[in-house]
Amino acid sequence: MRVSVDTELCTGAGQCVLAAADVFDQRDEDGLVLLLRPTPPAADFDAVRQAALLCPTRAISVEE
Repeated sequence: MRVSVDTELCTGAGQCVLAAADVFDQRDEDGLVLLLRPTPPAADFDAVRQAALLCPTRAISVEE
């Protein structure tokens, strides 16, 4: 799995962090998404998929 984020689309809702805190965080200065692990371990795959589904602006892309 490969994960990417588009900070231009992100509004800082934080749903990704709630769903997959080991993969996503939020920048301190503006609250926008910060990708911690662009190639997460298999144990995080379901959480990453959930984060992408929960993102209100679809700023998260997942390549399987």
